[in-house]
Amino acid sequence: MGAMRETLDAVFKKGVFKPARRPNLPEGKKVKITVEPEPDRRKGDILELAAGVLAGLSGRELEEIRRIALERKDFFGESAS
Repeated sequence: MGAMRETLDAVFKKGVFKPARRPNLPEGKKVKITVEPEPDRRKGDILELAAGVLAGLSGRELEEIRRIALERKDFFGESAS
């Protein structure tokens, strides 16, 4: 049986890679890591990032997000009309 490949997002901090979620591995299993840094995001990239997040959603999910956004209260308790 061949090894299963798994791609994980991780953060490198204080000399240690910390995965964003637990990998599907038994404790103590040796692995080989290939590091591919994510591109630096600038403030102008927010629309590209949002489009990427929304890209995989169904029409029903997008409609629910739109409804929530239109009905939400802002931080000061006033309607966001």
